Amino acid sequence: MVIHPFSIIEKYYVKDSPLYRVLVIHSQQVRDKALEVAKQHPELNIDTEFVGEACLLHDIGIFLCHAPRIYCFGEHEYIEHGYLGSDLLKKEGLPQHALVAERHTGTGFTKEEIRLKKLPLPDRDMLPLSLEEQLICYADKFYSKSKLNLQLSVEEIRQNLSFYGKEKVEKFDSWHQLFG
Repeated sequence: MVIHPFSIIEKYYVKDSPLYRVLVIHSQQVRDKALEVAKQHPELNIDTEFVGEACLLHDIGIFLCHAPRIYCFGEHEYIEHGYLGSDLLKKEGLPQHALVAERHTGTGFTKEEIRLKKLPLPDRDMLPLSLEEQLICYADKFYSKSKLNLQLSVEEIRQNLSFYGKEKVEKFDSWHQLFG
């Protein structure tokens, strides 16, 4: 099945709007980083076609969230954009792409973490499992939608993740060892 990510994005976003621009630039940065990593690691046999598509679609749910700094004026908390985007992609008939959207936030969330921190997320594990899901989650950490022209360093990413706990940094470090 041929996927046209921009056609899907344009069902939900006004083309050339500030939010569309933020989403597309960020998603292309993540895609380029992920594909660069895949090229450097042919031994991993990454499905690059899927990765390219899923990177472009991983943040499709942001318009449903409230993050005015990046032109999002929805009602949900920003942390919810992953599962909201997943719901959209399932409706589009893209269940594997939906898993990437659901599982890419931070370094993922366990059901226990969701309960303990009382996060506004469905009561289930949302952890990147496949190599492709992990790669996209890893690549996403290098870019911020609020600072589009900046690629974060590994140390900056580690510092950002440390706010959420040592295990988040350890997860990123394990990905950096695999993909870096």
